[in-house]
Amino acid sequence: MAVVNETRVTEFILLGLSSNPDLQIIFFVLFLVMYLGTIAGNLLIMTTIYVDSQLHTPMYFFLSNLSFIDLAFSTVTVPRALVLFFLLKNTISFRDCITQLFFLHLIAGAEGIHLVLMAYDRYVAICNPLRYTTIMSRPVCLLLVLSTWVGGFIHASGQTFPIVQLTFCGPNEINHFFCDGHALSLLACSSTVFSEIADRVNSGILAISCFSVLLISYTYILSTVLKIPSADGRRKAFSTCASHLLVVTLFFGPIVYLYMRPSVVFETDKLISVFYTIVTPLLNPCIYTLRNKKARIAMKKLGRSKVSFLVMQKS
Repeated sequence: MAVVNETRVTEFILLGLSSNPDLQIIFFVLFLVMYLGTIAGNLLIMTTIYVDSQLHTPMYFFLSNLSFIDLAFSTVTVPRALVLFFLLKNTISFRDCITQLFFLHLIAGAEGIHLVLMAYDRYVAICNPLRYTTIMSRPVCLLLVLSTWVGGFIHASGQTFPIVQLTFCGPNEINHFFCDGHALSLLACSSTVFSEIADRVNSGILAISCFSVLLISYTYILSTVLKIPSADGRRKAFSTCASHLLVVTLFFGPIVYLYMRPSVVFETDKLISVFYTIVTPLLNPCIYTLRNKKARIAMKKLGRSKVSFLVMQKS
């Protein structure tokens, strides 16, 4: 049971995805397999881009950073969820809960902004190809990546600070498998008006800003692509943009739903959270590598060089 003083809860109880012990083991296996796949896939992308000099371009630089963000996104929630499912250790201190909440929004905000930067990169590459290397210089790319984390920090601070100001005096059971801000605010015994307004405004500004830039970027990209005389050129441009649009849809779709639904916690909310915190980071490497011939060739070269190295070591 959680330790509670007269005025404030010091621990919370995470209820997880189900109260059925048999299902907990199934969830443990599924989460573990998906998490290991996420680690392997995203590390492979980052390593391939780092090793292959032909991939040292702005597009692949942003892709490697997206892989890092996806890996961090899953790491914030999955390890503790695995402990919850396997050891049935479902308590979390108030400090750890707030820390997890902060980093969840930090990385989510950074990913949303980063997807916008990737769209901007494609806009410059397709609509201003002659100035691409000048506009997307290395210092500019580094500055843009830094801005994603600054934006994520501002978003996380705006989401977490109002929650910290709430008073929690019981109940202390969070109907989730991680510290979700919405589920947490429902447990407060003080007014949540400010936190709810801050949540909607903060997330709304970020979502609307990102969506507006994405819409404008892809409107220009589409109009430019349609003017390309070569069918092969149009196909390559569409292929690259289709991968990015799919990733954008997988990330923003579930989040938009969660913030548009009524202020209650449905069981489906937890399943949707599984999708954007675990499934999407697992799928992103597959989406980019399966549709990107250059990345596939680089990974094969990396695999062959690794095999050659092992053979030389044995001989």
